[in-house]
Amino acid sequence: MISREELLRILSRYDERDIRIATICSHSSLQIFHGARLEGFGTIGIALRGNRPYYESFPRASPEIMLEVENYKDVLRKEFQEKLISENALIIPHGSFVEYVGAENILERFRVPMFGNRLTLYWEGDRERQRRWIMEAGVRAPRRYSSPDEIDGPVIVKLHGAKGGRGYFRASSPSEFRRRLEELKLRGIIRGGEEYVIEEFIPGVRFYPHFFLSLLEAPNLPGLEHGRLELLGMDRRLEIIDEVYRGLPEIIEDYLDYTVAGNIPVIVREKFIVDLLEAAARISSAARRLFSPGLIGPFCLEMIYHPRRGFTVFEISARIVAGTNLYPMGSPYSPYYYDEPMSMGRRIAREIKRAIELGRLSDLIY
Repeated sequence: MISREELLRILSRYDERDIRIATICSHSSLQIFHGARLEGFGTIGIALRGNRPYYESFPRASPEIMLEVENYKDVLRKEFQEKLISENALIIPHGSFVEYVGAENILERFRVPMFGNRLTLYWEGDRERQRRWIMEAGVRAPRRYSSPDEIDGPVIVKLHGAKGGRGYFRASSPSEFRRRLEELKLRGIIRGGEEYVIEEFIPGVRFYPHFFLSLLEAPNLPGLEHGRLELLGMDRRLEIIDEVYRGLPEIIEDYLDYTVAGNIPVIVREKFIVDLLEAAARISSAARRLFSPGLIGPFCLEMIYHPRRGFTVFEISARIVAGTNLYPMGSPYSPYYYDEPMSMGRRIAREIKRAIELGRLSDLIY
């Protein structure tokens, strides 16, 4: 694993008066570029060859410098990394960046300074480690099954990594699990040998609150051991299976798919904000204990609410999530922190800008 000291040595060569914010043109890049521009930063986009004109068609969110690649793993080439470093690039990781480049590659081979703590990729991408993180935080989590033979009710089966729900499926018995798994392998949706976890399927309403943890500010919540925590938005994910009613009374097989196709804005009853912020504070403090300096910047708790159970945290996304794209000019919650439009992309840029002013940019980079 690349050490933080090595990344900070590279960062020390940067001209902090000319930092450029960079990311792959996918996922949440438009708001990242837009927010960076609003805060006065130069921007670098990394686009697949042929995709460039589509991103350049958004004049206020188009990156100033566009680097084209045949494959996103081209960013791992030494000469490509040196190009980014020569441009004083700070990478903002997002779901597509992690999925297409690969968490292990980022940890072992990618030497361009990134905003945030790349150790979160290690803890987020492996569901066993993520489970330990959630347990350390002491928040409610779904029951976990160690073997398909233990299935005694509805479960959801998830693959490892940031895959946008691809390949997830439900089952209610060991035989149904094995049948569904083989079907998905035959259809090429799941590869043989791919790792998965089995969790109880919890009824309820899904919520995906978007948080930002600033290490530059003092703690503002009980149980928060470091940093200021902000709730900057919330969404629900629109999945193929949400449209299953269209196939009634005879369900069409293709509807039984958990791939995320889009996001829907949402707010919760105000009294629930206490529960959301308490859970986020616990998750943040547990992260610092497990992989110091812990979370830096944006993250999302993936939660289900049921009146009898309260909120259950079933997953953590330790980076900017696509649901933040709903709020390029701020969410229903961001005005309670800022008197100006504040997207998550702009909030990241604001944090970087503030760190440069304070001489603390190294605190936010790994």
